[in-house]
Amino acid sequence: MCGIAGWVDCRRLCDSTAIMRRMAQTMIPRGPDSGGFYTDDNCALAHRRLSVIDPAGGAQPMTRKTALDSYTIVYNGELYNTAEIRSELESAGVTFTTASDTEVLLNAYITWGEACLDKLNGIYAFAVWQEKEKQLFLARDRIGVKPLFYYEYAGGIIFASEIKTLLAHPMIEPVIDRDGIAQIMLLGPARKPGSGVFKGIRELRPAECAMYCRCGLRKRTYWSLHALPHKESEQETEQHIAYLLTDAIKRQLVSDVPLCTMLSGGLDSSIISAVAAKEFEQNGRQLTTYSI
Repeated sequence: MCGIAGWVDCRRLCDSTAIMRRMAQTMIPRGPDSGGFYTDDNCALAHRRLSVIDPAGGAQPMTRKTALDSYTIVYNGELYNTAEIRSELESAGVTFTTASDTEVLLNAYITWGEACLDKLNGIYAFAVWQEKEKQLFLARDRIGVKPLFYYEYAGGIIFASEIKTLLAHPMIEPVIDRDGIAQIMLLGPARKPGSGVFKGIRELRPAECAMYCRCGLRKRTYWSLHALPHKESEQETEQHIAYLLTDAIKRQLVSDVPLCTMLSGGLDSSIISAVAAKEFEQNGRQLTTYSI
């Protein structure tokens, strides 16, 4: 788990360094290992990192420059098909300097733009700032595992992984309006989809992406679930489910730091632990399991 935050103003940022440091301070529990900042005249970004892949090379914010623009990313999440995307990008002539999925994601956006979302298998919330174009791209994973909140005002936008991080910005006041009160009283601890409860704070929904520029914020849904007729036999269904389950588990075992599983004794944690243990045994790695 990591934390991201940013502030874009179409005019000019003022006192952004101190403000972003205050916002980043609220995200230390999400990213205790390290942090970083990026600033220019119109954009300030902050990142707090929990290192999983390439601890040395995956520092953020990460910037890559092309002949046309400079791109900077802050990213919270993990890509489970990093190797496949990296291979496709390398075939297209892209070179890499780290082993991190952050660099893969950034280059994927530079190469394919918003269409990169169609290729991602993972959980993520990220933002990419284009310095010359003066535009910010935001995206959240298909299921909404990783959170992303924002506050739009005339001429600017502020975003973060958590509501409390947004409230650390002096421009955003912790005001609860009638709609927020209704959510707390009638839905709490849940929220309406897209709502941040506090006045003016919104949430990017699962499978939504957005582009912010001088014209304002433009959002769209880039993926939706569609039901299809089931035409497989019982045996084919069993094999298909087994493949999908083991593939999903194995893809999430990619890590440069030690991993463990939490074993409750239920069917789901038992299957995950068994598949993970077998995979680790085959690769000469050690898996720690905790009973809860």
